[in-house]
Amino acid sequence: MNGASREALGTAREALDALTDNTSVDAGKLAGELAAVTALFDREVSLRRVLTDPAQAGEAKAELAQRLLSGQVDGPAVDLVSGMVRSRWSQSRDLVDGLEELANTADLTAAQKAGALDDVEDELFRFGRIVSSSPELRSALTDKTATASAKGELLRSLLGGKANAVTERLVVRLVTQPRGRSLEAGLESLSKLAAARRDRMVAVVTTAVPLTDQQKTRLGAVLAKLYGRPMHLNLDVDPGVLGGIAVRVGDEVIDGTIAERLGEATRRLAG
Repeated sequence: MNGASREALGTAREALDALTDNTSVDAGKLAGELAAVTALFDREVSLRRVLTDPAQAGEAKAELAQRLLSGQVDGPAVDLVSGMVRSRWSQSRDLVDGLEELANTADLTAAQKAGALDDVEDELFRFGRIVSSSPELRSALTDKTATASAKGELLRSLLGGKANAVTERLVVRLVTQPRGRSLEAGLESLSKLAAARRDRMVAVVTTAVPLTDQQKTRLGAVLAKLYGRPMHLNLDVDPGVLGGIAVRVGDEVIDGTIAERLGEATRRLAG
């Protein structure tokens, strides 16, 4: 997001934090209501455009949102959405993107309050690895001819009772309401959002054999010092790397595997 949308989303994030800091607000329920509003605004393009029209007064747009949503969702969700449409957005779609982020953040906040945020982060990562290793599953989850309810049932059969309820809700929403994104991109976005709940960065670590607890602690400390922020490690074991370790933080890759060194040597010999 750029310009006005970035500022509007920043304000909305602060409002969400203030709401979910209140122990009387059910963050999980708020997440579901924000997700429902996201789906509504994504579907009703003309409504979305009216609510983000810069020519309309912010208060008038907020009152329209309140009339539409009152009785459909609880007060905290109405207040949050009203505040968002009162702000200025560079593009109407940015409002929907912002609402979707807040819905996911509210669910992650619910997990954090329950002491389960680490589990959710790890489950999102593992689910991504399962999808990438199973073309049949990925095809089923991204099939445009399959109904959202069918995909939801498939996911619930896979995750129900095996993953945290927040993980299940996040993945089901992503798959049934992809909004033009690839499954992989959506899962990566959720992982980054989860890490941001603790102001942490995410490092994807690939090794030939599992790391010991001591190695994980030491690597996390080294990366945290290198990047100046707490680091969450998503661990992947791939015998194909032969030995050593590969670390990806965002777009930056630190590759110290034997496979990479052999490949580099081969390229030099060929040159």
